[in-house]
Amino acid sequence: MFNNFQDLQSFFVNPLETFSKTSSETTSKIQAINTEATDYAKKSFEKGRSHFEKLTAVKNFEDAVKLQSDFVKSAYEDFVSQSTKFGTLYGDLIKSATPVYESKATKKSSVKETASSYQD
Repeated sequence: MFNNFQDLQSFFVNPLETFSKTSSETTSKIQAINTEATDYAKKSFEKGRSHFEKLTAVKNFEDAVKLQSDFVKSAYEDFVSQSTKFGTLYGDLIKSATPVYESKATKKSSVKETASSYQD
């Protein structure tokens, strides 16, 4: 990847600028993840509380079983949906944290491949 120290040094041109840009993007992505997690926790708690209130009011065993199975189904669907959202948010976090270094590494390797093709 790097042939000498100058290649390595040029890889980190303006490291402070690169770090601050990446840090601010990463921070905003982490805040979005935290907000989403907080909202999901609040919704889950509220749905659980509401379900418990309904469950305590039920007089019949069959109704209780139906209510419980509907709640479990709904909770599972919410969980799967939220997991997908978290996966997307974490993927965006990784993409925003690495493109600067990734593009420089790709550029270096393409320059090296071009130079080696001229030597042949």
